[in-house]
Amino acid sequence: MVLVYECYHTGIQLLETLRIEQSGVPIYIQIRDQVLRAIGAGTIKPGERMPTMRQVAVALRIDLNTVRHAYDALARTGVITIQPARGTFVAQKPPLDDLSTQVERLNDLAHRTIASARSNGLNPIEVAQRIIAIEQEKDTRK
Repeated sequence: MVLVYECYHTGIQLLETLRIEQSGVPIYIQIRDQVLRAIGAGTIKPGERMPTMRQVAVALRIDLNTVRHAYDALARTGVITIQPARGTFVAQKPPLDDLSTQVERLNDLAHRTIASARSNGLNPIEVAQRIIAIEQEKDTRK
């Protein structure tokens, strides 16, 4: 029973953090990026249940297909697993890719991060330095 509560609680915790901004960024990308941030920050951990697509759609007052698009994008990259009739879960570990695929994904992420930083009026180099600092802080807490 505790496991069910924890899964439910995790989903609610994530739902409370999701926000839609009128920034011109497509809503499904905003959801995808916020879920990625929550996973990166440890708000939701590998193996934990995600809120259902319907819960997200209702909470954000958006179309269910928009949420489905975000979840599908996350599933394609291996961040989450969608298990029919069981739910959606944060992936236990990232999928193994060949070196060229890893480089392509890394470059894609770097370009998106640079674009996001600039669109928010931030210096991409300072963002990179902050990423390093956050990761080093996580390593010292372990």
